[in-house]
Amino acid sequence: MDPRECFDGLVTTLRDRPGVEPPDPAGRGFGAGALRVRGSIFAMVQDEALVVKLPAPRVRELIDAGTGRPFGPRPMREWVAVPEVSPGGWLDLAEEALAFVGRA
Repeated sequence: MDPRECFDGLVTTLRDRPGVEPPDPAGRGFGAGALRVRGSIFAMVQDEALVVKLPAPRVRELIDAGTGRPFGPRPMREWVAVPEVSPGGWLDLAEEALAFVGRA
């Protein structure tokens, strides 16, 4: 499945959750196509991968398992890129990220 199509499916599934803001089609710059909760990014697609914000230990776990890779030119400890396109797996991670960012 195409990563953009998979992400669009996530948007459709999550956009009605409390506090979730769908991507702004007119947005520009970093995070323009991102899902947000109360203004904070929790999931987006970059370079054919789902990028999510999770607790640092969870990010390390996903990287160590080979499921994810560090995100950014200087990896950020609470962000992970998950290149394998998997609608169910991506949804689980996006929901995990929503819960993490939404409670902050």
